[in-house]
Amino acid sequence: MIGEPFALQIKENIDRPSIKLINKFKNVPTTYLADALNGLGCLDYKIKPIDEKMSFCGPAVTTFCGPLDNLGAMAILDFVDRGDIIVISAGGDLKAAKIGDLWLEVAKKKGVAGVVCDGLVRDKEGLLAVGVPVFSRGISSNSGFKNGPSTLNLPVVCGGINISPGDIIAGDRDGVVRIPKTDIAKVEKNLNEVSNVEKDAISALKCGKKIRFWNRSELEKKIELIND
Repeated sequence: MIGEPFALQIKENIDRPSIKLINKFKNVPTTYLADALNGLGCLDYKIKPIDEKMSFCGPAVTTFCGPLDNLGAMAILDFVDRGDIIVISAGGDLKAAKIGDLWLEVAKKKGVAGVVCDGLVRDKEGLLAVGVPVFSRGISSNSGFKNGPSTLNLPVVCGGINISPGDIIAGDRDGVVRIPKTDIAKVEKNLNEVSNVEKDAISALKCGKKIRFWNRSELEKKIELIND
């Protein structure tokens, strides 16, 4: 190693999508969003809400926390706006929780709309009482230190997905999906198509019509028939 690493790297200002734009994705199932992203935006399946009824949608503010450390998670509370989703990258650390119930209480007072951590959290009973949606890999009694290294509002990898500040993050009982801020218009267009396909299929089923999930004619040249 050369020299001492920074304990904390901070980007103070980020661009957030408008509330009007975010509202277009609110209350949309993450399964629809995943299809509109062609499967490229889903965080690791193990990241789930601590209560299945929890859901959220909003702009990401991001932090990376080093092993056995939570400095970034503590500091990010000074850089949030109402409606933000705090994304905590744990860097694969499953030794200690990054946040607990007192932290979440402060986040709630600041208007945070949700939290995603690809590591662990603690104080489940208290977290549930606060009521802010929390998604994580699991629960641990252990807590970390506040030494760093950490980053605030720089790109992170969370649940195997690259997330930048200002990306739209949505979560429900099925998981968490990231919509890159650079692709919002494209995803919105794709989402309309996904929604129409789903509505048509549901309508067909209700009318007693048969629906097919594949097109044999399109695969005819790639099908080998095995006959006894």
